Amino acid sequence: MSSAEVETFRTKVPEWTVADSSSRIERTFRFRNFAEAFAFVQKVAELAESEGHHPDVSFGWGYVTVSLQTKKIKGLHENDFIIAAKLDEITKSG
Repeated sequence: MSSAEVETFRTKVPEWTVADSSSRIERTFRFRNFAEAFAFVQKVAELAESEGHHPDVSFGWGYVTVSLQTKKIKGLHENDFIIAAKLDEITKSG
């Protein structure tokens, strides 16, 4: 994906940042406590399994950072942005 294509897709998920020379997107989600963060990690895992697309995830007290990249191509694909939008939707719906 070119940098211009990445930026076009990123406008649909504006809270995500582009990293590593446009080869990855990342977002840190904030929560009130560890339990809420962990519950979100479980939702991320469920989505990843159902989509067959597995992000890198780190979490701790009150935060979850999700990093998306299509590892097979070592860069970004439209699917990364679709997963990002679905994760954004999960946080909006509770």
